[in-house]
Amino acid sequence: MHPPLTPHRHPMCLEIIEEFQRCHIDHPIGKFFGECTELKVKLDRCFRQEKAVKRKVNFEQSKKLQERLKAIRKEETAET
Repeated sequence: MHPPLTPHRHPMCLEIIEEFQRCHIDHPIGKFFGECTELKVKLDRCFRQEKAVKRKVNFEQSKKLQERLKAIRKEETAET
C-alpha cells in the first residue's frame, strides 16, 4: 500500500507517480497480474528516499528549536 499519490505531496517522485498512474490506465486488468509491479517497486523506493530526506530536515529543525528553547530557559533562570 502506498500513500495518496498527490503530486504536491511528493515532488521528488512526480515522474514515477505519473508513469505508475499511466500504467494503471493502460493496463486496467494487467495491473492485477503484475503488469505495473516494477513501477510500484520504483515508487516505493522513491517514497523511502523522500521520507529519509524529510526526516533529516525535520531532525535538523528540531535540533535548532531545542537549542533555541534551551537558550530561552537559560535566560529565564538567569533573570530569577
